Amino acid sequence: MKTDRFDFELPADRIALRPVSPRDAARLLEVRPRQVTELEDRSVADLPDLLRPGDCLVVNDSKVIAARLTGRRIGRGASEPRIEATLHKRLDGSHWRAFILGAKKVQLGDTLRFGTEGKVCLLGELDAQVSQKDENGDVTLSFSFHGSVLDQAIEERGSMPLPLYIASRRAPDEQDRADYQTLFAAHEGSVAAPTAGLHFTERLQARLSERGIGLHKVTLHVGAGTFLPVKTDEIEAHKMHAEFGTVSAEVADALNAARAKGDRIVAVGSTALRLLESAVGEDGRFKTFAGETAIFITPGYQFRAVDLMLTNFHLPRSTLFMLVSAFSGLDCMKRAYVHAIANGYRFYSYGDACLLYPAGR
Repeated sequence: MKTDRFDFELPADRIALRPVSPRDAARLLEVRPRQVTELEDRSVADLPDLLRPGDCLVVNDSKVIAARLTGRRIGRGASEPRIEATLHKRLDGSHWRAFILGAKKVQLGDTLRFGTEGKVCLLGELDAQVSQKDENGDVTLSFSFHGSVLDQAIEERGSMPLPLYIASRRAPDEQDRADYQTLFAAHEGSVAAPTAGLHFTERLQARLSERGIGLHKVTLHVGAGTFLPVKTDEIEAHKMHAEFGTVSAEVADALNAARAKGDRIVAVGSTALRLLESAVGEDGRFKTFAGETAIFITPGYQFRAVDLMLTNFHLPRSTLFMLVSAFSGLDCMKRAYVHAIANGYRFYSYGDACLLYPAGR
């Protein structure tokens, strides 16, 4: 299938640079493919009334780390060019994979120095050696510190890895350390927020519970690959980055019990959906899962795990827009996005949301 079928024009003023407050005041577009009223304008605060008692929400409880580091290359010539690295995959206690902005400035064996102040590193410096470099600017960094000491050093020096469509228009700041983290964030490891979860508040969670709607937590550590557009002409030629996730036996059992009663599984975000689809068998039963998934969901995919989906509005030509098009139908999602743009919905990570029903059900 041609990638350009998933393209669309979005005015720049529709891209949200800050979230609304409170978070559940965000708008919500209800999308019911091929129904008489296909599109309904709602609010995230309406979610308890849009779901049924017994429905099970599944959220991603991964926590975003301060994965964007700025520094300079040292030890090779008189110049020390500025370097920006976005960590995207931990390999072990001292090694990370990272995307380097301006990768032509660095070579294999170079030393990169991040930060000038901090409590952990000697003289406030955090050094890393480039131990591997790929053609696309993806490198392996071997840090001079290990384990929890390295984690603290990164936290001190790093900033929130805001997507380029935000970071190119304003610098990340201290407010983003709270804004770009969900209510459920518990397990450090993501370098991008599971953004559908950003809409939840304590108040909304309490109302869902009062309505008899369950909430279950899974973990998928989101990689920076989620920001990458599909650059191939055919979507089948695109290669997904693998991400590590876990589904506990307790959650799998709870979801299987809900399914047995005829209750619905509602994925909060594409990350939760992809993980659940990786943890379900052909018989539709969930199982314990701990490992990497690189599942790429495109139109024609047969969903087994999820009945509804809550998600934000996504980038054109992205794997995420392809996923929602697989779930609710490409033509339906194009109509939904035209409606959202015309009616002032806010797009992307800090933007509004939509509640998607599946096509053909």
